[in-house]
Amino acid sequence: MTYRRAALPALVGGLLLTVLLWWAGRSMDALHLPGAGDVLGGRPTAELQSWLMPWSYDPPASAEFGTGASGWPGGTAGTDHLRYLSLHHTAMQIRFGAVLAFFVTGALLLVRRLPPVRGRMPAALCAVWAWGMVAGTLAVAVSAPWAIAAGGHGSFRFLAQLASEISSGRQVLVAAALVAAAGTVITARITAKGAGPLPQVVVPAHAARLAATVGTTVIALSLVVLSYEPVAAALQRVSPNVGLLAEPGDLLRQWLLLGFWSDPTGAALGDWLLYRAADVLLLAVVWWALRRLPGLLTRATVPAMAVGAVCATVLGLLASRLLQVATGGAGVRWGLLHLSAALGGGVPAALTWGLVAGIAAAVTLRVAVGRAETADATASD
Repeated sequence: MTYRRAALPALVGGLLLTVLLWWAGRSMDALHLPGAGDVLGGRPTAELQSWLMPWSYDPPASAEFGTGASGWPGGTAGTDHLRYLSLHHTAMQIRFGAVLAFFVTGALLLVRRLPPVRGRMPAALCAVWAWGMVAGTLAVAVSAPWAIAAGGHGSFRFLAQLASEISSGRQVLVAAALVAAAGTVITARITAKGAGPLPQVVVPAHAARLAATVGTTVIALSLVVLSYEPVAAALQRVSPNVGLLAEPGDLLRQWLLLGFWSDPTGAALGDWLLYRAADVLLLAVVWWALRRLPGLLTRATVPAMAVGAVCATVLGLLASRLLQVATGGAGVRWGLLHLSAALGGGVPAALTWGLVAGIAAAVTLRVAVGRAETADATASD
């Protein structure tokens, strides 16, 4: 599919995602009504408010009431209030603008290389859905410094606050990104009509399996090696004394660890193995997606493989979190709201390792295909 045909679906999906997140943020006003706690309950209402706050233009308490912030030189309390409020509005403007920009960029590449035509529709929908979550997370990360400064305490453990800010708002992203992905692929299906037959890459099965294995090994480095309790604790304790950039442990864990696990010392071996099944499921999803991806793409370029690996890792995380909740019984005890709270986590680490895994898989694929073609040419001579 050409860029011209792919541009409209990407833009439609980006606008839909941005509007949905903006609407979710505006909906937080309804949770402040006196009867909201009586209808939903105190705890669900508080949880929903925390989910929607990252997408709301409503200022935090420090900006609204002028507390938690030191005065600006030469200014008054009222001037300080307006300045912090302006910072918060700037953060939200950057956040929503970045959501649109990041989603359109990734969706344009995905729709062009993975058009939602017959045989590719489910894969395209899942890929764009996962990329919507990545785009929202990146938007929060880009706008986080302004949001932290609006709280009036940006110089206190800045990196830890940055990690906390980046991990917020993910539950809303899961649902909004799914709706945006549906809008994107439906529009792309319409624009793809009359475009003629799309190229289908024939990839040797051995080369595809080898590339998928290499990419999955990269993901396993984070999931198995770095996420092991002693290694994760060492990352957490990293704390160079460099002023504003001190205590980066929380941020490192956010961008490097896809999970967390320890030896089965505090639980029965069967329960431990059942919990580890979620990690096995994540790796299985990543391997299967990377195995199928070269044949689904119209051209297995390095950018397409890298973005596809990121999406595969995000989908693997979603599947593993659902399995953890199902096997742990938390959804039965605490209800659907508690189940949903576990979704959407780990996206920064999925972006980090997914890019590396995709690049490694693409390079491996090219080398394996090149060797196979050379061997065939030699055999024919």
